[in-house]
Amino acid sequence: MRLTISLGYASDAGRRERNEDFCGAVTPEDDQLNTKGILLAVADGVSGSGGGREAAECTVRNVLNDYYATPDTWEVAHALDKVLTAANRWLLSQGAQRRELHGMASTLSLVLLRGNRYFLAHVGDTRVYRLRDRHLEQLTTDHVWDRPDMHHVLKRAVGLDQHLLMDYAEGGVCAQDAFVLVSDGVWEVLGDKTMQEILVLHADPQEAARALVAAALARNGRDNATALVARVDQVGMENWRDIVASAHHLPLPERLKPGRVIDDFEVLELLHESRATLLYKVRHRVSGQLVVLKTLQSSLQQDAGSGEALLAEEWLGKRIISHYFTQVLPLPAGSRHFLYYAMTFHAGGTLQQQLDGGRRFSVAEIAQIGIRLAKGLGAVHRLDVIHRDIKPANLHAGDDGKLRILDFGVALHANGLNNQMINPGTPSFMAPELFAGEGASPQADLYAAGVTLYQLLTRKYPYGEIEPFQHPRFGEPVPPTRYRPDIPQWLESIILKAVAKDRKQRFETAEEMLLMLERGERQPILPPPRPPLAERNPLLLWQGIAITSIIINLLLLYFYLVA
Repeated sequence: MRLTISLGYASDAGRRERNEDFCGAVTPEDDQLNTKGILLAVADGVSGSGGGREAAECTVRNVLNDYYATPDTWEVAHALDKVLTAANRWLLSQGAQRRELHGMASTLSLVLLRGNRYFLAHVGDTRVYRLRDRHLEQLTTDHVWDRPDMHHVLKRAVGLDQHLLMDYAEGGVCAQDAFVLVSDGVWEVLGDKTMQEILVLHADPQEAARALVAAALARNGRDNATALVARVDQVGMENWRDIVASAHHLPLPERLKPGRVIDDFEVLELLHESRATLLYKVRHRVSGQLVVLKTLQSSLQQDAGSGEALLAEEWLGKRIISHYFTQVLPLPAGSRHFLYYAMTFHAGGTLQQQLDGGRRFSVAEIAQIGIRLAKGLGAVHRLDVIHRDIKPANLHAGDDGKLRILDFGVALHANGLNNQMINPGTPSFMAPELFAGEGASPQADLYAAGVTLYQLLTRKYPYGEIEPFQHPRFGEPVPPTRYRPDIPQWLESIILKAVAKDRKQRFETAEEMLLMLERGERQPILPPPRPPLAERNPLLLWQGIAITSIIINLLLLYFYLVA
């Protein structure tokens, strides 16, 4: 079920020489409608400044263009905040460079409709209303001064200050809801009651927008008047449900043997098998390209959640484009008759396979692995994606010399089906705060990266191996030089910082860890500070104090008796 709306708008300069209002909308189709939604905007340039109209128009155009260029994995508020901050900086820079545009600023009210939700972003005194069941409700707050003689003076606007503070809100959408975005030249003249009467009278959004503007001008409105009306004709489904709806009707293939043909692919061999998934090496029968098919065990045929999760993983993989990851391949519409997805094949093996084969990694190799791993993690973290299962088994060393991060099946991101899973992953690579019930963060991925480098060097774990049923207590990590004396101090310091028990002592970002690895011994970091005994073992501290106190008292008693 797709989200559909009817849209109408009107704008008039009124008695002003120039119309400094501007409105716009983007109504995408297909995948962008599901992932990004429909964006509506009204802006009112600050009158009296040199570039009021320019500020309003540029703000709306920039936001409508830039929002759809943000990663699909970003949350709506985060994406809007990024593009609005950029628009604010652009207005400030233009006002500083061109004297005639000094002081250019604009109000802005945005409504994003996606699936069955709406999202608001607002600053200034333009307004957003919602008409539901013939009742008009104001959804925004005016950012003006309270004093009667200053009620037209804005406290906040785009381009007014270096720090832009927007109001954000969200809520549910019902069929026949009407969202109304108006400038102060409409709402201030008409008032809420009259606006409600006009909107109820005119069901067509275009007629309603024209009627609102015409009524404002007919009542001797002295300001520009702009109205944008959007009526929701049909509510969409939740974003991810539209994307993975095909999971409900595609059957799982039976276990495939070499030589078997599935759709456009010929099976060559089984690459990997887990409790839930199967990976096959296949060849495209037309192009001859070697491909990997990922599917589920046939026993999960009735498990709709697993099927949805597999296609959600495919959706995410299509949006992570980098040579540090396998690339998910687009499949022609109608060519897939079974539940699977296809990704590029790369000769080589995982680092875990190399460990199991008895390989001993050198310090130089570990440094290069760390650099490539940090670059890959930096790429996904910039997309607001947390992998949550970094370990040697999920790192592929290709024959082409590239390191690739595998398996985003439990990744955490804004549209993820796995967001409700409580810290999935491999226990020995999970950060201490995850065992305490805290949510995953990029630093948890960096912790797992540190444990991975530690294990590749020593075949041990910094805090010992942790079984799934355990609730471990973390003391101090064992320095890797205890097992490998040839490890240089600079590399040991980086690994110990990455696996620090307190995440405040770890690297803040993958880029920081990358910088330290690239600098190496040329600019080494200091080893993590050893915490005081009171933090490491408070019980031992108080036992020592008690024993010392007893000894002192016994000595004092002895000297007293002797004297």
